[in-house]
Amino acid sequence: MFDAAGQVAGAAGATAPLLSVVMPIYNEQEALPLTVQRLRPILDALDVAYEVVGIDDGSTDATPAIMQKVHQDWPEFRIVRFARNSGHQAALTAGIHRAFGDYVVSIDADLQDPPEKIPEMLSLAREQGLDIVYGVRGDRGTDTVFKRRTAGGYYWLMRKLVGKNMPNQAGDFRLLSRAAVDALKAMPEHQPVYRLLVPWLGFPSGEVVYVREERVAGSTHYPLSKMLRLAIDSITNFSASPLRLATWLGLLSFVLCFGLGIYTTVAYVLGKTVPGWSSLFVGMLFLGAVQLVCIGLLGEYVGRIYSAVQARPAYFVGYDSAEEPAGTGRKQLSRSAG
Repeated sequence: MFDAAGQVAGAAGATAPLLSVVMPIYNEQEALPLTVQRLRPILDALDVAYEVVGIDDGSTDATPAIMQKVHQDWPEFRIVRFARNSGHQAALTAGIHRAFGDYVVSIDADLQDPPEKIPEMLSLAREQGLDIVYGVRGDRGTDTVFKRRTAGGYYWLMRKLVGKNMPNQAGDFRLLSRAAVDALKAMPEHQPVYRLLVPWLGFPSGEVVYVREERVAGSTHYPLSKMLRLAIDSITNFSASPLRLATWLGLLSFVLCFGLGIYTTVAYVLGKTVPGWSSLFVGMLFLGAVQLVCIGLLGEYVGRIYSAVQARPAYFVGYDSAEEPAGTGRKQLSRSAG
């Protein structure tokens, strides 16, 4: 059933697993069977209760049918299906919010992040009492030079915004404790960027270093346009710096106006100006500077109002296999907003 927030409250009579593995999936008909083949033995060998939450982000290829077949053959594989494509971060949100486990690991379905590191993450969290364990990319040799450079620039900028709590080269491959998950669920973020939000929590954390592998099959779902979108979302969701830019430009223009005002005054005294030019030039500079300062100040307040009133749901869930009674076939749920 769903609670008041439209999220799964729990499976009737079921004991919460120790581990939930959240996997956003979009058009992965080639990679998904290989991922399942590699992931299942690793989780079975842990000898703990677990679930794998596959988030179908509105796939348009054979991925939904493959997921249904995997669900039939692998009872621990749970399907959450979006009514429409909503994006990777929305799929992560749905998986994190709906996972039942005491620990939640998020991982992509392309095997660039090795599932063999999941036992190490879980062991580190339990032995040291950590709430967060980051998967840190120690080697990105499989990426292009351009992607390595742009990724390096992104992490440098984000560390400037969030602080040194954000590990360098840490993506969305991480482990969260139930306390960290509950903290994220309590936050009023409608478009969260977890690469920034999770370090911001400041919970006890550790790192597991791994070598980033090549995509096992298919093509990347994170082209340059989506990378730019992620960077823009990261900056605008976590900083008012773009709004303050107008204020700083206004102040810079004001200083420049003051210097040019001195120059035009000297030029006027020396008789090296056209009549009327000095007053018009200084007046235009002054008004432009004041306008930019005012726009920047207004932007500070408008940005805060915009963040407060933007309450659109990030995704709509049309189906969750956890709501299927045992021994029944596929059941369509009423759509619920995340």
